[in-house]
Amino acid sequence: MPYWGLYLQTIGFDAKAIGELIAILLAAKIIAPNIWGWLADRTGHYMVLVRFGSLLTVLSFLGVFVEQSYLWLALIMGIFGFFWAAILSPFEATTLAHLDTQAHRYSQIRLWGSVGFIITVALFGWLFKYLSVTWLPTLVISLFAGIWLTSLFVPERKIVPQSIDTQSFAHIIRQQPVIALFLACFLMQVSHGPYYTFYSIYLEDYGYPRDLIGQLWALGVIAEVGVFLVMHRLLQSYHLNNLLMISLALTGFRWVLIAYYVESLPILLFAQLLHAASFGLYHGVVMQLIRQCFANHHLGKAQALYGSLTFGAGGAIGSLVSGYTWDNVGASLTFLGAAVICSIAVWISWQWGGREVQN
Repeated sequence: MPYWGLYLQTIGFDAKAIGELIAILLAAKIIAPNIWGWLADRTGHYMVLVRFGSLLTVLSFLGVFVEQSYLWLALIMGIFGFFWAAILSPFEATTLAHLDTQAHRYSQIRLWGSVGFIITVALFGWLFKYLSVTWLPTLVISLFAGIWLTSLFVPERKIVPQSIDTQSFAHIIRQQPVIALFLACFLMQVSHGPYYTFYSIYLEDYGYPRDLIGQLWALGVIAEVGVFLVMHRLLQSYHLNNLLMISLALTGFRWVLIAYYVESLPILLFAQLLHAASFGLYHGVVMQLIRQCFANHHLGKAQALYGSLTFGAGGAIGSLVSGYTWDNVGASLTFLGAAVICSIAVWISWQWGGREVQN
């Protein structure tokens, strides 16, 4: 994601088309996670679906090498996104199942994904000083192949339903605190649209070299790892909804800094450190809130719904809207709009979040 917008710009697409193509990729997450989550909960074979989905991710992404027209890339992004979205929800449920009674240590597993991101984004930033960014698909396909290969070594862990009677999935998602949680998460991802779609382009327009851009992306995720290392202590010491509101508020502050202080490297460095809140703290808290709200045998569906509403619908709408506003109202106002969206999410969490859910 940090370089896909640059890649699309390099092969000739404008901001509107870039926003649309990335929105198509993310929109696949609206439907796909629910299908795969339902299959995972029904069959109990979570890792089988992860392996199958990761293999089809590799095969579908190969279509990028065939042609580079808008319609063809839109088709490939839709197909690729459908299988890519299949991987996360079953794998999150598998991770929580392996952790069992120590689910508060989830972040200590999740941080290794962040370490991989740091290495990759910094390495790619350095490589693109010497190689054209058009090499990006070739580099990325090797990573997808690596994901498929490593998935073959992750053991299945059967998720055992609770012996007590639990509410239906439909009953749980109709409860006010659950609606508030998912709505706040949706808005959080809408606010990330300008960042994931245009941040690298934004920095390059202000004269930042690509290796520094890669380092800035990496810095944000280093901060995220720092939070993951202490997350289990935070989760045991503070109310989850309060932590969620803090992460939402700090994310809005981050977008304001990026909007108006992009020319100041020290402030930009500080803004990237706030990624500790906008992803690290946020994601760790939300995983625990979902686990509290839903019974074990609903976890696959719950993770899928979370993925489709947030990273899917939220991310797609954020990317699409930012693609239309980037050239029309400007980068600063686009990021300022993202900050306003975060403030609405804080208000929703304050008003209706944090109440007990009957599961």
